Amino acid sequence: MVIAGIITKEGDVDNDQTLALLAKQAVSHAKAGADVIAPSGMIDGMVQAIRKSLDQAGFSHLPILSYSVKYATCLYGPFRDAAEGAPKFGDRRTHQMDMANSQEAIRECALDLAEGADMLMVKPAHTYLDVIARVKQVYPAVPLGAYHTSGEFAMIKAAAEKGWLDERQAVLEVLTSIRRAGADFIITYFAKDAAGWLGE
Repeated sequence: MVIAGIITKEGDVDNDQTLALLAKQAVSHAKAGADVIAPSGMIDGMVQAIRKSLDQAGFSHLPILSYSVKYATCLYGPFRDAAEGAPKFGDRRTHQMDMANSQEAIRECALDLAEGADMLMVKPAHTYLDVIARVKQVYPAVPLGAYHTSGEFAMIKAAAEKGWLDERQAVLEVLTSIRRAGADFIITYFAKDAAGWLGE
């Protein structure tokens, strides 16, 4: 599930209104058959609001995969363009993380775990290997995902199309580095290709 947030006329995110919508969406997804609820909004209090709503609706068994560590980056660009999801006004950087701040990642994970998150996510992935490693060191028993974003995918694709690198080798090297850094699972646009290459 993806919610960017309710934007006020001043261009800021209305945290409380967004929480109410996130909670409704979570229950809607659960009723539709979702196996995992994965809010990506980086909204303060979202895990607690979603956990409470799921429990009240009879979905206490559903795990929450929180995008706990989501940096403000240009690397979401290709997806936003394809989905026509770029903000029409306002700036999501007010509730996403500063790329220079790695300590905030640990604090955000602690908050989400305290609110009931079952799994954590770092996004982007291969440009934030140090953050993946830090989170895994602090929370070794918590399943940790890494999201290899559309921009990271596009960089490899573009370079391969230009003949500047071997796509298969580059993809497997990057995905291996993400796993080596500590990710227990990786969400990537290369999933089908990688599965085929690894299965050969």
